[in-house]
Formats: sequence, structure tokens, C-alpha cells
Amino acid sequence: MKSRPLLGLLYMVFGLALLVGGLFVPAHLRALDGIVVQSAGRSGRTLAGEEQALAGANRLGAAQLLLQASSAGNNSGDEPFKAALADRLRQNPGALFWGADAHTKTIFGGTFQPADQNSFFTDFVIRQENREAALAQLRSSANVTVQELLRCRALAQLAVFSPSSSPAGQAFDAGVATGGLLLDGGYLTPGLNSELLNLATQANHGNGTLPLEQVLLDLMSLGQRLNWDQLTAFVAPVPDAATLHRLTDATRNAGGKLPVLFAAVELSGKPAAVTGYLAKFADTGWADLGASLPYGTGGVGELVRRQQRFYEPKLIRSVAAYDPFGGFYVAAANFDSRQPGLALAVKWFMYLLAGFLLALAVHFSRPAASMRERPLPVRGFHLVREFLFSLGFLLVVLLGSEPFLAPDGPKGSASLRLVLPTTGGAVPAGIAGIKQTIMNPTILLTLLVFFVLQALLYISCLAKLAEIRRQNLPPRMKLKLLENEDHLFDAGLYLGFVGTIISLIVASMGLIKFSLMAAYSSTSFGIIFVVIFKIFHLRPARRKLLLEAEAQNPAADTYVPAATPAPVLPS
Repeated sequence: MKSRPLLGLLYMVFGLALLVGGLFVPAHLRALDGIVVQSAGRSGRTLAGEEQALAGANRLGAAQLLLQASSAGNNSGDEPFKAALADRLRQNPGALFWGADAHTKTIFGGTFQPADQNSFFTDFVIRQENREAALAQLRSSANVTVQELLRCRALAQLAVFSPSSSPAGQAFDAGVATGGLLLDGGYLTPGLNSELLNLATQANHGNGTLPLEQVLLDLMSLGQRLNWDQLTAFVAPVPDAATLHRLTDATRNAGGKLPVLFAAVELSGKPAAVTGYLAKFADTGWADLGASLPYGTGGVGELVRRQQRFYEPKLIRSVAAYDPFGGFYVAAANFDSRQPGLALAVKWFMYLLAGFLLALAVHFSRPAASMRERPLPVRGFHLVREFLFSLGFLLVVLLGSEPFLAPDGPKGSASLRLVLPTTGGAVPAGIAGIKQTIMNPTILLTLLVFFVLQALLYISCLAKLAEIRRQNLPPRMKLKLLENEDHLFDAGLYLGFVGTIISLIVASMGLIKFSLMAAYSSTSFGIIFVVIFKIFHLRPARRKLLLEAEAQNPAADTYVPAATPAPVLPS
């Protein structure tokens, strides 16, 4: 008996150690820890290395955008590269606009002026002399898709553009020239190339021109914000027209963050995943992508592959600066980068086991049962209570430690508009509807938490009822013990009322968006679980005990009338 406090202390130490260890496993449900991004970034190219590679290949326009993305992160190590890039620009000014594409540059001959190197490609190709030069070159192209695209200039009716034969046909010709030059230079993927061929063929056979015009609008919209070298690098990994449209929409919404988008696509090579990430996290996606750029291709690729928000736990990072926490933290990050699902399962198991050990610590810290109380405990039932406590402990720890548990709200996508010089206005390029969810995700999470808490309390009441029924006591004593547990059996109602009150207070303070349904669900779940327990479990158990008590002592409660006194007769 004297060893019980020592055993309780050992359980507490091991439980707290497991809890701390779980906190240092960088695996999360809806977040990607910065240390995992850093671990993934150890393999692959770095942002600085990609800048050097592009500059070495004379692709100065693309290198300049990467440099701007790096400078946005206040990277002081960019100064030497800035000087080297400026020196290369002095030696070859045209490389900022054309990059290493000397063939396309020669198409326009002397029409390219030094001032054009700071302009964008759509502004350049929309000019009459440049359009004509590009179209003349494309007529001699051996690319089948280019020739099919040029035949579309003979169409008399278009959905968005004005036909080439009309006075306002310069916009369509500029789009055809842009798409044709990208095709002729081999800058588009085979998938996008074949899709363009199919769309142009359908348009020439009278099966609708809108899909083809949408692709040309997307290319011209990108050209409004990028020069030729940047445009060719940006569209190079695009696999299909749908991804091109999403990438164009993201580019339009980027504003001053365009270098971040360009760098993310260039490093990851996955434009569909990048645009999907920005669509999923409209509010924080740009900052998260920017935070992953210093970790190179591996870091950006891991972020967009997982489709989770970037998370930097400052407290954990500060503690991890000291051993042995730092070594464990890095090892766990390497494990998570290889097996994310297993790492999350290990973390949750550590939390669960920590709660179980802490409950055992409390159990063994209590004094041993007295002589009168020794018939009450039932062997093994305390383990059930401790396991239920560990489940509740797991839920509480997850609510307190997991970042971004409540899913993001509905996202909207703005329509795309293209402004071209000399075309006289804006051309709509499609309108995307705003999706709405049926219920606020925060409400769903709240309902789930209330339901799980009430379910755990319901199971604990079942365990207590089963324990009393198995105690080595007479039925009448068991009935008394059931009456003593009435407050426990009504705890679901108390918990429900407390949950509703807290929810209403939080909602009234405006801390989170809430609804009355979420607030009153706590009380509703409490009523439902308590009613089920008392009607279907407690009531039959009491009836059975009453019958057993009556069978053991049938005369105990039998009514016996008082004896009638004998009349006193007069003597």
C-alpha cells in the first residue's frame, strides 16, 4: 500500500513526458508545420539556386521575378545576385524581355525598341507592325496546331472577340499571334497543345468558338502582366486549358504578389496544385506560399501537395532550440515528411496514452479503500473509467493544440476581365459563381464536440451502472448506491446547460460567428443522452434490483395492520 503514491508519481511523470512528446510531433490535421516544410526543402533546388540557373541560361526576365519574390521575404543574401543581374542586363538589355529566345526576337527585327524591354508582351504584340510580323512568320510554321489556329482568322462570327476581318479584329489577331508563337516555340505542354488543336478544329467546323477564345484570352491576360521570357516560363508546366484559366484568374488577383505566384509555379512545377491552394485558402494562401519559398522546390511542393495551411509554432520552435527537444523535433519532422498519416496517428496515440497514465496517476494517488468500502470496487472497472478519461483528454488537447481546426468559410471567385490597348474597353472572360456552404463549418465542429462529450459521459454512466450491478452487495444496498449516483446520471444535463451558456456568451462577445442551433445543441444532446440512459438502462436495472430485494426478504415491506385491542368488559 505504501507504494501506491510512488506508483502514481511514476505514472504522472510518464504521462506528462508523453504529452510533451506529442506536442513536439509536428503533424496536424489541417496545418503543415514549418519544420516539415524545411525538412522537405532539403531535397531539390533552392530559390537562390533557381535564380542563378535562370540567369546563367540568360533568362533574365524570369530571374528578375524570382528575385522580386525572394526580396519580398526580406532576404538580405540577395544583394550579390542583384548586382550580378544588373551587370548581365547592362551587357544584354534585350534578355530581360526575350530571355534566351533569339529566334522569336528576330521575328520582329528592328521593331523592338530599347524602351520595350520594360513593357509586357500583350502591349507589344497588339501593335499592328508586330502582329503582322508574327502572323507572317507563323504562316510558314510546320506545327499543325499553328496552322489550324491561323485558319480561325477566317471565321466570320466569334463569341467574344470581333472577327479578324472586322475593323476591331486586332485583338483576336493578337491572341492568335500569342498562342501561335508559344506553340511554334514549343513552350506549351503536349496536353495543352493537343487541346488547342482540338478546340481550333471544332471552331473551324462550326462547333463553337468560345472555348478557343477563352484560351486565347487567358494567354493575352497573362501577357498583360508578363514579358515574353516570363510568359514562356510561366505557361511551360500548364497541362491543360482548365489549369491555364485558373492560373490566369490567380494572376489577375495577385496584384503585387505576382512574383510569389510565379516563383511558386516555377519551383513546384505544379500550377494546378498552386492555384488549387490559393482557391482553398483565399485569405492566407499568398502569405503561406511566400513563407514556403525560402525552402525551395521541396518546401513549396510539399505545401501545395498537402493542401494545408502553413503553421509556425513559435513556442515550440523556441523550446526546440535546446536539446534534447531540438533533436526529437527534427527527427519527428523527417518522419512526418515521409509518413504524414502514421506520424499523426503516433501523435494522437501519445496523447491518448498520456491521458490514460495521468488518470492512473490520480487513481493510485488516492488512499486505499477502507474495510467498509472494499466490497465496492469491481476488478478492472477503474481501467474503463481511465480509458474514457483518456478519450476526453485527447479531445481537449486536440481542441487546445490543433491549429485551424474550423474549416475555412465559402470562397468566391471574381470574374476575369481583360483590358487591351486600342480595343476600346474590357472584354469579359467568364464569370465564376460564388459557392456557398449549407452550414458554417465552425457550427459543425461545435456540434461534433458537444456530441462527443455527451457520448463519453453517457458511456461513463453505463460503466458505473455495470459496476454497481456487479458489486458483491445485497440488492437493497445496490439500490441505495444507485440513488447516490443520481447527480452523475444527470451530469449530461448539467454539461448541456454549461455548454449552451458558454456558447451564448462567446457569441454575444462576437469572438466567433455562431448560431443559436450550435448553442442549444449542447442542451439538446444532454437531454437526449440522459433520457436514453434513464429509460432504457437505469429504469430496467432498478426494477430488477427491486424484484431481487423483494425475493430475498418478502416480508420486509409487507403491510401488517395494528392489532385491535380487546374490549374491556365491566365487572
